[in-house]
Amino acid sequence: MPLLIALAAVAFLYASVGHAGASGYIAVLALAGLPAPEIRAIALVLNVLVASVGTLQFVAAGHFRRDVFVPLALASVPAALIGGAIALPATLLRQLIGAVLLFSAWRLAAHRTPSDPQAMQVPRRQVVALTGGTLGLLAGLTGTGGGIFLTPWMILRSWLLPKQAAAVSVAFILVNSIAGLAGLVLRQGVAALPDPGALAPLAVVVLVGGTLGAYGGSRRFSSPWIRRLLAVVLLIAAWKLLAV
Repeated sequence: MPLLIALAAVAFLYASVGHAGASGYIAVLALAGLPAPEIRAIALVLNVLVASVGTLQFVAAGHFRRDVFVPLALASVPAALIGGAIALPATLLRQLIGAVLLFSAWRLAAHRTPSDPQAMQVPRRQVVALTGGTLGLLAGLTGTGGGIFLTPWMILRSWLLPKQAAAVSVAFILVNSIAGLAGLVLRQGVAALPDPGALAPLAVVVLVGGTLGAYGGSRRFSSPWIRRLLAVVLLIAAWKLLAV
């Protein structure tokens, strides 16, 4: 029961800011003593489930920006595949990313996001695609969906309002997570997928938590609260990286 509660809480918190919770699931499952080879596959499946309901909620609420998502996604997926094939010193990579996330959390907590959509300015399509490729590569290097970097970037650079950034990010995470899961199956076969019986209760609780979180983030929580919740998520992710 504590495992299920923890997974539901992770799904709720992450989904409320347009994320899916992969890093949180990995931490919870590791603390629960699950074998390391099983954790990655379970976390990826849970990520796809929560990103799916999050995408549906934020799109239905009218926050999705297709013009931003498409160039980001087209550039990120191949870059993520390349990043996954590159090996870098793990400790140095964790420290650098942790420092970036800490800085982003501080900026988000102190930053006042304009409430007027007219104040937002999305750059040229080439710049958006370059950002997608860069963050996709970083996602591949770190084994994440990339949203942990994309959302604060779009908010701090005044590309999109917080709810719009969350909507684009959760769809971005969805396509990258599906690509990661497909890559895992291609490398190891369907045997790499988690056992359906063991996965079912985990899937149910993250779907409930993720649906409630995404509903709150897309329809109930104000933009300042989205920004503060995102800062909390970034702090949690940075702590996980720097504490290892």
